[in-house]
Amino acid sequence: MSSASTVVVVTWRGREHITACLDALAVQKAGGGGPHRTLVVDNASDDGTAALVAAHPSAPNVVRLPRNLGYAGGLAAVLDRVDTPYVAWLNDDAAPSPSWLASLEEALDGDPLAAAATSSMTLADGSTQSVGVSLTADGHGVDLVLAGREVFGFCGGAALLRTGALRRAGGVPAGFFCYYEDTDTAWRLRLAGHRVVSVGPARVAHRHGASTRPGSRPFHRWNERNRLLMLLRCAPLAVALREVARFAAITALLPLRSGVPEAANFRLPLRLGVLAEVLLRSPSALVARVAIGRRSTVPRRDVWRTWAGR
Repeated sequence: MSSASTVVVVTWRGREHITACLDALAVQKAGGGGPHRTLVVDNASDDGTAALVAAHPSAPNVVRLPRNLGYAGGLAAVLDRVDTPYVAWLNDDAAPSPSWLASLEEALDGDPLAAAATSSMTLADGSTQSVGVSLTADGHGVDLVLAGREVFGFCGGAALLRTGALRRAGGVPAGFFCYYEDTDTAWRLRLAGHRVVSVGPARVAHRHGASTRPGSRPFHRWNERNRLLMLLRCAPLAVALREVARFAAITALLPLRSGVPEAANFRLPLRLGVLAEVLLRSPSALVARVAIGRRSTVPRRDVWRTWAGR
């Protein structure tokens, strides 16, 4: 029986946690299409991760990249190697329950309009991290801890997508490096007329922050930059321009304000760097915008009106 799914695990210096991920994948219950394929993308790890993965009893397929392309870049680098109907994105610090993949496959099998199914991700203390992603009134993608069956988007740390729908929607935005590649993809799938569903039984334990450091300067840089680029690519133009202008205005006023939060995303050098990157990447974002528009069957304003601020 052929596989229905390929699970792509992107890792970078994952020696401390990737074994738990691969162990969990090795005991997944087979879905309707039979046992899955596991494809590990090693982002040029230099901590012994490659040897650890090569020695794992599950014998996953491994693609070792010559340099670190980030999570988005790693996913994009191997999309053309996926020959199964479904492709799963899974963080290397996530350990899915034995029925995780079968639950996601069942959800997509039973809903032809759904192009992505998102998991129920829990943290080390047992609290819920995400059961899907909502779209805020200012265009942020925010994890939901309580949701109905349908959600705006999926959390890219543990999700299953239809491979063909993902390719037709333009694939993975490799240039994002890390963060918002999932919300950008959800935008494009919705513009193409697809649904995204939340699957409660598809449970995943996540060591959040094991691979990246939430709150760090790179974390905020990628989040702020990629949100604005995502809006330029996918959102109604008035929304995208408004949010870029708002970000620029807040940045310009920071030196005049007192009581500025200590968070890295309120540091002037970081915000100026984000604006510079957005400016440099705007031409390619606008080219992508045109291509996304040509593929779309649902107007951007309809997606925005339906989901922003819900």
